[in-house]
Amino acid sequence: MAQKPSIPKGTRDFTPIEASRRNYIFDTIRNVFKIFGYAPIETPAMENLSTLLGKYGEEGDRLLFKILNSGESLAPLAGKIPDNPALIDSNALSLQVCEKGLRYDLTVPFARFVVQHQNELIFPFKRYQIQPVWRADRPQRGRYREFYQCDADVIGSDSLFNELEMVQLMDAVFNKLDLRVLIRINNRKVLAGIAQVMGYPERLVDITVAMDKFDKTGLEGVRKELLEKGITSEGLSKLEPLLLFKGINTSKIAFLRKLFEDAKSDIGLKGTEELTWLFNKIEKTGTEQEVELDLRLARGLDYYTGAIFEVKALDYTIGSICGGGRYDDLTGVFGLKNMSGVGISFGAERIYDVLLCLDKFPENILDAPKMIFFNMGDKEAAAALDYIKRLRKVGISCELYPQAAKLKKQFDYASRRGTNHVVIIGAKEMEEGQVTTKNLMNGEQKTMDGKRFIRMHGGVV
Repeated sequence: MAQKPSIPKGTRDFTPIEASRRNYIFDTIRNVFKIFGYAPIETPAMENLSTLLGKYGEEGDRLLFKILNSGESLAPLAGKIPDNPALIDSNALSLQVCEKGLRYDLTVPFARFVVQHQNELIFPFKRYQIQPVWRADRPQRGRYREFYQCDADVIGSDSLFNELEMVQLMDAVFNKLDLRVLIRINNRKVLAGIAQVMGYPERLVDITVAMDKFDKTGLEGVRKELLEKGITSEGLSKLEPLLLFKGINTSKIAFLRKLFEDAKSDIGLKGTEELTWLFNKIEKTGTEQEVELDLRLARGLDYYTGAIFEVKALDYTIGSICGGGRYDDLTGVFGLKNMSGVGISFGAERIYDVLLCLDKFPENILDAPKMIFFNMGDKEAAAALDYIKRLRKVGISCELYPQAAKLKKQFDYASRRGTNHVVIIGAKEMEEGQVTTKNLMNGEQKTMDGKRFIRMHGGVV
C-alpha cells in the first residue's frame, strides 16, 4: 500500500497564489529596508548548538530543534540517562550527541556573523535578513514550527536615533502594506527598575517572563506565576499599579519618573530618560501609525537591555506581528565586547494571515504570464516562438501553450492561469504577417500587423 504523503506538523506547502502573496510581503519589506539604507546578508539554516544555547532563556533552549550527529551518535548516552525524568538535563545530554541546531531566530546568528566578519564590515553596520527560522513549539493558529522572519538591525552604535529609525521603519512597512497597527514600546531598564522597586532585582527574568503573558493570562495569571516562583504579595503590590496604570504616553512617563525617584532606582530613571527622549522625537517627526508606551510590555528574551518594541494589528486579532529591541552586548558571548545594537523582526506568517483575512492583498497578485500564445499547429507554433523570443527580450512574460489543442481548452488554461491576454497566430495570420489578440477581461479582440504588435510592446522588429 502506498504511503500517504504528509509534512511535519507546524510546516506548510505554498501554492503559486500563496507563494506570490508571500513574495509580495517580502518584496514590500525588502524595499523599505533598502530605502532606509540596510544591506542584505544570509546565514546558514543550522548553527553550532553552542552558538544557540543559553541565548534565549530557559524556554527558548527547550524550543531549539537539535540535529542528531550522523553515525552512531546515540552511543555516548549509553548508561547516562537517569530513570527519573526529573533528573534529566536535556541540554547537557543533547550536547553529547548533537553538535548543531536549526536557528531559533536571526538575531543570534547575526551576532555570530558580526564577530566572525568584523574586519570586513563598516560600523555602524546596518543589515537586513529575510530567511526561515525553526522552533519546536506547539503548532496553533498564527504559530508555526517553520516560519520566516524579516529582520533589520543596526550594530556598532548606542545612539537612540537608531531606536527612532526602527519606529520609522515599522511605520513605513505597515503603511506600505495598508495595515493599521499599534506600535508598543517599553524599556528593559524600566523593567529592571521595577524589579528593584519590588525588592527582587535578581529576579528580572522571572518577572518579565510572567509580565510577557499579561495579555493572555491577565493580572491574576501574572500574580499566580510569580507567587509560585517565590515573589511575595508585598513585592507584587509594587508591580500591580504599573500593570494597571492607564493614560497618555506623557502621563505614563511622569508615573515612571516619580516611581523611580521615590525608590532611588538609577537604572529605572535611566530607562525613563531614554523613553522620554524617544517619544519626544517620535512626536516631532510624526508617524502615521499609532505609537504607545506600554508599561506591561516585557518581551522575555534575555538579551534585550534597552528599548523593546512590539506591533499589534488593530483590525484583526492575532499575536504580535513585529517585535525587537536594544541589545548592548549580544556579541560579547562570542568575544567582541561593547558592540551595542538594536533591531526589529517582522513576522511574515502572521502578517500574511492578517492581510488575507482583511482582504488587503493586491488583485492579480499571481505571477501569471502577461500573454499566452495559442498553439495552432507546428508551423504556427514556430512563428509564435519568434514573437515570444522578441517579447521576452524586452521583459514581457509570455509562453506558448505546449500542444495543438482545441481553442476552448487553451482559453480555459489561459483563464485559470490568470492571464489577461492571449495571442493567436493561425494559418491566415501567418500568411498575412498578422497576429490576433484577445483581452480576456473585456472580450476585446484585435487583428494587427505583426511588426506593429512587436513595436507597441517595446520590441525590436
